Amino acid sequence: MEFGWTAVEQMHRERIRELLDDLLPPDWEQMSLHGPGSDEQTAFSKDFCAELASRNLLVPNWPRAHGGEDAEVWQQFILGEEMWAVGEPRGPQYMNINWVGPALMKYGTPEQLEKYLPPIREGQAVWCQGFSEPSAGSDLAALRTQAVPVDGGYRVSGSKIWTSYAGHADTCFLLARVPASHGGAQDKSGIVILLADMKSEGIQVKSIPALIGEGDIHEVFFDEVFVPEADRLGEEGQAWEIIMYALQHERVGVARYEFSRRILDRAVGKLKESGRWDDPSVQEKAGQALMLCEAARMLVYRIVDGKARDLPPDAYANVARWAIVLADNGVNDFLTENLPEGLLGEDPVQQAHHQRAIAAGVASGAAEIQLNLIARRWLELPSERTRT
Repeated sequence: MEFGWTAVEQMHRERIRELLDDLLPPDWEQMSLHGPGSDEQTAFSKDFCAELASRNLLVPNWPRAHGGEDAEVWQQFILGEEMWAVGEPRGPQYMNINWVGPALMKYGTPEQLEKYLPPIREGQAVWCQGFSEPSAGSDLAALRTQAVPVDGGYRVSGSKIWTSYAGHADTCFLLARVPASHGGAQDKSGIVILLADMKSEGIQVKSIPALIGEGDIHEVFFDEVFVPEADRLGEEGQAWEIIMYALQHERVGVARYEFSRRILDRAVGKLKESGRWDDPSVQEKAGQALMLCEAARMLVYRIVDGKARDLPPDAYANVARWAIVLADNGVNDFLTENLPEGLLGEDPVQQAHHQRAIAAGVASGAAEIQLNLIARRWLELPSERTRT
């Protein structure tokens, strides 16, 4: 396997780094502490993403027919690495680019593509993900929010929780279940995907105070919310296929390991300056944290390589997702032990990393769920039900 970058890819990375130096404000590190769902960073992300779009750098790997450049998937991934290395100035819009847009392009109707893709590729759309519920969590097949078929669409009732960016979102990528009384199956085949307008009557958004930033997570309540049939993505019974496609993009679309690696390098530099690096135990622990970052990187690269070669999704996505959690937490543990002063207000970037590492095991599906999936899909271990 060739692990090196081509000259074109290296130039692409340098171009992005120069652009970041030019576009990020002097107080960006402090701004990033507010969180990607904050009023301040959400507003900034629209200006920032509009600049990326004007340079054909927001969605370069999208097909030209949908406003992209037909660029290789690696170019888009290099963009993601460099964005995350500085704390992700695209804010909530990384989600639209990584998996909402691709899911729409693969499964959407011509009318849906015309309606939803332009705001995404122009850097002006904010979406939220209506997956988790109070009684379901990361177990999507157990969701209870109901979508009752009515004339012209559905009436949605229920609630979602831990919904990132809902306070600013234009549209919710919403999972709901058609009730059995209306012909819906009670397993995952009874789920539908609805593209719900967040300004619809009957939607209430409640912010949840959290460590990871201002306005990042919410509860969302749906009270007889009407969603037109034209805003159902895919057919009834096809939702699980679409979900798996979207999650395959989402779980490795966030290059968190790159942020952790940059923070680790920065920490080593500080330890050298202060004379604390000469301790062999400190060097050993730094090496362990570095190993976790690079292991996560290689596993994610394996997923990206599969996408580049149009291979079907496999269990590597779950393994890579777990490796990213280990990397985030490994670096965070090293920083907390060896540079505790950074968490006391001396280093905004370390504070931001600390917050995101805490959330790493929950975002994009709980880490425990990933371990269950690894056991079943990768190790092929029998389930409790199978053993009994």
